[in-house]
Amino acid sequence: MSEINQQVEQVLESMRPYLHADGGDVELVGVNQELDVVLRLTGACSTCSMSDMTMTAGIEESLRRAIPNIGKITALKN
Repeated sequence: MSEINQQVEQVLESMRPYLHADGGDVELVGVNQELDVVLRLTGACSTCSMSDMTMTAGIEESLRRAIPNIGKITALKN
């Protein structure tokens, strides 16, 4: 696993308790050469009407703060 993938996983791991509390989760699908990150929202997060806010205000903000050089962050929903 690349260093950037490990950094992303560390940030996601710190967010998981909050997501699990609402019956959801997030998984790393991949990071490309441009450092664009693709995530997948699962469980309750995949259908929740607040998932866009969770992505923007929670996960994306945390990733950008921890890894300033990452590119675009995209979340897939099941």
